[in-house]
Amino acid sequence: MDRQASVPTRDDIIRRICGEYLEMPGLRLKREQAQRLWGLDGQTCSELLDALVQRRFLVRLADGTYGRVTNDPVRRAS
Repeated sequence: MDRQASVPTRDDIIRRICGEYLEMPGLRLKREQAQRLWGLDGQTCSELLDALVQRRFLVRLADGTYGRVTNDPVRRAS
């Protein structure tokens, strides 16, 4: 069996992260929590969360957590 075939790609991980946020609309995670949840190293986790913020799927809130972008201005970071 090819071991590399079982290694998730960056796109696979992003799909998983998006799926989790879509399944749990109120999900808010700090980077460290996201890192543990998805089994990522710190740098990779930060890069993926930043990429999802740039894509405007996630927003980094004032308390340091990452949540889905909504139309609710109260939840957005200033």
